[in-house]
Amino acid sequence: MNRLRSLNIEHVSLADLIRQEISRGSSAGLIAERAIRQGSPLADEAALALARRWFWSRKPDAGFALTGFPATLLQAKVFDEWIEARDESLHGVIAADSVSCPVSEHYRTLGLLIEESELTAA
Repeated sequence: MNRLRSLNIEHVSLADLIRQEISRGSSAGLIAERAIRQGSPLADEAALALARRWFWSRKPDAGFALTGFPATLLQAKVFDEWIEARDESLHGVIAADSVSCPVSEHYRTLGLLIEESELTAA
């Protein structure tokens, strides 16, 4: 993460966004807190609402690295729409080598998936 800061790339974690909303006591925070207490994953709608607020408030074309989002194929497709709506583009999506899920496959199909081992080999 220090390397990201040196490149002026913002690191955004969905978990951090959730913690912020919980500490604010917002309706999104209450929904997230309830899901956490129940041991349930955060619903797509709630995750998208949190990420949407961050995404649309950031400076256009500012570099970023996301952690924990998108976590589902629906979230990835909606995120792609946001990127397109701002006439921006993703340059890569990093996934752990062992991860084979719909989100990874989606970005692999788009030619954006970067395996973790590719980074450590460089």
